[in-house]
Amino acid sequence: QVQLVESGGGLVQAGGSLRLSCAASGRSFSTYVMGWFRQAPGKARESVAAISGSGRRLYYLDSVKGRFTISRDNAKNTVYLQMNNLKPEDTAVYYCYANNRGVIPGPYDYWGQGTQVTVSA
Repeated sequence: QVQLVESGGGLVQAGGSLRLSCAASGRSFSTYVMGWFRQAPGKARESVAAISGSGRRLYYLDSVKGRFTISRDNAKNTVYLQMNNLKPEDTAVYYCYANNRGVIPGPYDYWGQGTQVTVSA
């Protein structure tokens, strides 16, 4: 079992940057695949980025490649999503998630409460 708490969302103009953080509690954080998915009103949920327990395997949604960077600090039980050159279409609630199946991006076994990201044109 793992609990996830996101922070760092907000309102930003197009072209701006935000950094999301996700603090995890529970055991064996380094064994979990961690990631971020987002959901905008009226749209399907989509995986944005994910990172393996070791950090060696990464996944990015095509539309965010080159703009978003996922990273993790296993000593701090925290995963980050650095979002640069944000676009209005990035507007959504962003959720941190985890799975302990070693699959990337993988299923959403656990997720947090979400943090709103709004990008104005």
